[in-house]
Amino acid sequence: MATESLNAQFAALHAYREKEWPPEQLRRNVAQREALVRKYAASDHVAEGEIVEPFELIEANRNVLTRDALIENGPAVLIFFRFSGCPACNLALPYYDRTLWPALEERGIRLVAVTPQVPERLDIGERHGLRFTVASDPDNRLGRRLGITFEPEEKPAVGPGGSWIGSSTGTGTWELPQPTVLVLGQDAKALFVDVSPDWLKRTEADRILEVIETIGQAAAAHA
Repeated sequence: MATESLNAQFAALHAYREKEWPPEQLRRNVAQREALVRKYAASDHVAEGEIVEPFELIEANRNVLTRDALIENGPAVLIFFRFSGCPACNLALPYYDRTLWPALEERGIRLVAVTPQVPERLDIGERHGLRFTVASDPDNRLGRRLGITFEPEEKPAVGPGGSWIGSSTGTGTWELPQPTVLVLGQDAKALFVDVSPDWLKRTEADRILEVIETIGQAAAAHA
């Protein structure tokens, strides 16, 4: 089981920002997260037990990853993240590589991190030496179908040549997925769904491993 806490890392990140960020920048960041928490409703996104229809993801090397290929030999775990330059995502994905991937690999369960970022900008896996697949969800098609995407209510003004979310992701839009863990069964049903509207609060590896253990026990009982 994982011994480190992802959310403790996020708390430390926020504490650093409270000391170092200009007050208005910090206010905007906190306000965006609080607005997403207020708007969150579980009925808006895919529910456990629902079938996830076929989809395609694109790896950085342009390989196409289909739903059926992912679950051909058993369940798969999808972790939706915002984009490669997101500071919280740069904590979360290495954390999952250390604490989650080894146990899933031992069980033959695929782990895939999913972002709308275009394939040619998927450098986060290489930068961190991630051992699991990182793939693009073109135009947020899967994320939108699952009901997990959002656009910020307050969009900062961006001058000519300035950096904004759409230029960072390569999508040209403000739309991003809320950090989400989806465990997809071999029957294409959503076995576990955990959506984090506040991107500084995400699913701990221990919780995902508990779900995987329960799935394994249920499968053994019906064997």
